[in-house]
Amino acid sequence: MRSPAALARAEWGPLWSTVRTTLVTRKWRAVPLTLGAVLLTALFQYAQNQPWGYQFVQDVGSVRADDPLWLSLVRTPLSLFVPALDLPVWGALAQILIVFGVAEICLGRWTTLTLGYAATLAGTLYARVGIALGPDGPLGLTASDARIVDTGPSAAVVGLAVYVCWRHRARWTASLVVAVMVAEAVMRPNLAGKEHLAAIAAVLLAGTALLAGAVLRARSALRLRGAARHRVVERSGSGVPPMRSWKPRPIRAQRRSWR
Repeated sequence: MRSPAALARAEWGPLWSTVRTTLVTRKWRAVPLTLGAVLLTALFQYAQNQPWGYQFVQDVGSVRADDPLWLSLVRTPLSLFVPALDLPVWGALAQILIVFGVAEICLGRWTTLTLGYAATLAGTLYARVGIALGPDGPLGLTASDARIVDTGPSAAVVGLAVYVCWRHRARWTASLVVAVMVAEAVMRPNLAGKEHLAAIAAVLLAGTALLAGAVLRARSALRLRGAARHRVVERSGSGVPPMRSWKPRPIRAQRRSWR
């Protein structure tokens, strides 16, 4: 039977090695997106707790299901960085720093941003679908949920955490996160819990599409190289690639040292 240390290395070894090596070599330069997201979230938190800034934050990043769809789509990107007023801000900052940082190192800046936005957008759109379904079904929501302010990084954090663990073969950790989110949705069938499940599904679909696109591009590049090599062989006429012409290296005159 494998020891707990061996199980931990098998589960988190590749992920830990990637993050540690990148941080040692590049330090904070490896996570500019994460640092910018933490700073933006802190600024939004400060502004929305000021008399002069509350309405501004609501206008640019507050999303509700009863708002017009176009307005929700415009506000959704910034809603990711607006922390919920009823939750401690340090939780949102810690989530962004850890999960966004690991994702940016392991997936890259633009992939992290794309998947984070896809997760947040999935939650925003699901709220409308859930309210349309009504409270009778397992995927439905009550009409009062349409007036709840839907902001914060939790949907993006959950989706990115599951996808990063899945990509780096920390499958037990990914399964545990999914199980916790399912249990949350069952025990507390509210808007946030069900949005987390929608975010996980959206990120897995979007991440799979990105991975499939990368595989197709790699295969296409291999086929192009193979076709180019085949053309070279045909032009040689002998069935083998032409050899490069050999040129003798010029002999450099060596200086003699006289003592």
